[in-house]
Amino acid sequence: MRRLMLIALLALHAGAAGAQDWILATRTPNVRAGSAFEVELVSLGGDALPARISLRVRDDRLGRIVVLQAKGPASGQRRSYVGRMPGTVSGTLALELVDRPSSVLVLLVEAASDVIQQLTARPSEPDALGSGLAAEPPLSQNEPMYIVFGTRSGANARFQLSFKYRLFDRTAGFGKEQPWLSGFYFGFTQNSLWDLSSESKPFRDTSYRPSLFWRWERTDDKTWIDAVRVGYEHESNGRDGPNSRSIDTLFIRPEWQWTLSDGSRIEFAPKFFGYLEKEDNPDIYRYRGYVDWDARYARGNDWVLNARARVGTSGKGSLLLDLSTKTRAIQFGPVSGYLHLQYFTGYGEDILGYDERRKSQFRLGFAIVP
Repeated sequence: MRRLMLIALLALHAGAAGAQDWILATRTPNVRAGSAFEVELVSLGGDALPARISLRVRDDRLGRIVVLQAKGPASGQRRSYVGRMPGTVSGTLALELVDRPSSVLVLLVEAASDVIQQLTARPSEPDALGSGLAAEPPLSQNEPMYIVFGTRSGANARFQLSFKYRLFDRTAGFGKEQPWLSGFYFGFTQNSLWDLSSESKPFRDTSYRPSLFWRWERTDDKTWIDAVRVGYEHESNGRDGPNSRSIDTLFIRPEWQWTLSDGSRIEFAPKFFGYLEKEDNPDIYRYRGYVDWDARYARGNDWVLNARARVGTSGKGSLLLDLSTKTRAIQFGPVSGYLHLQYFTGYGEDILGYDERRKSQFRLGFAIVP
C-alpha cells in the first residue's frame, strides 16, 4: 500500500460538476500525528504550480488549515510538497486545496504516542516544510533556548528559556465552538546573566517576561502578511528596592516569511510596543526605543541566524546576533542540539543595567531551539 501513488480519490465538492483541474496524490497514505507527510499536486489544466499550498484537513469533528512547502521545482505538471500533520489528530482524514477546486485525498493518521507528544509534536522544519503555522503544537518554542559562555570581563554565561502555550484546544470545548479563541497564547521567556568569575558565582540579573497575546495566521496565498501577534507583556527582574526594574507594554508584531530558491527562509517580525508602566526605569525608552527589529535566516537544518536590534530615542541601542548550526555530537535524549555563537554589543544586556554599556561580548555554547 505504501507504494500506491493514489489511495483515494473521493467525490467532488457538493454542487460542483465535471473533472477538477487539480489532483492530490501521495505515496505514503499512512501518517503519524505530528510527523512530516508528503503529497503530490497535479495540474491538469496546465496552470503554474505554486511554491506553497494550503490544505484543508477535515475529520468528523472539524477542519483546519495546514501549509505545505514545495520540495523542489515542478516536474512537468507535477510538484511535491511537504508539511507536518497536526499533533492532535487521528483516524481517517480528508485533504483538499483551500483556494482551488481539487480532488479529495484521504490519509490514515495514527495518533501521537502520548499526551506529551501531542502537546509538543515538533512544528515544520525550516528547510522543507514551509511556515507550518497551522501545524504548530499546543506547547512550542517562543524564542531561542540556549546557554552560552564568555570570558570578557571575567568568566560569564547567558542562558534563555522560552515557550508559548495555546490556551484553547482547537478540537474541543470553547476552542471548537469559537475557533478564533485558539489564537490566544500564554508566553514566557526567562533570560539570565551568570557571573562565573566571582567566588559565589551569583546571577548578575535575570529577566522574566510573561505575556498574553492573540495570534492570527494567514490561511491563503493572497494575504500580504503571514501572521500577526497582538498582546500584553510584563518584564521584571524580580527584585525590590533600588535594584527593582520592570516595564509593562502593549505590543503588535507582524510577521513575514520568504522562501528562497535554495529552500532557505528569511523571516522578518518587528515588534512595535508602547509602555504602560515604567516607574522603576522612566527613561528606558531612550535606550530601547519602541521597536524590537527582529529578523531570522534559516538554511535547512544547517544554519540559523537570529538578529535583534534596538535603537533608543537618544540614539543609543543594542545589537544581539545568535548563530546556530546543528550537530549530531550534541544530543539531549531524542532532541538534537545546536552549536550556538552569540554576539552582543550596546546598552542594556540586562534590564537592571538598561542604561549601561559594557564591553562587547562573544559567547559560545549550545542551543536546544535556535
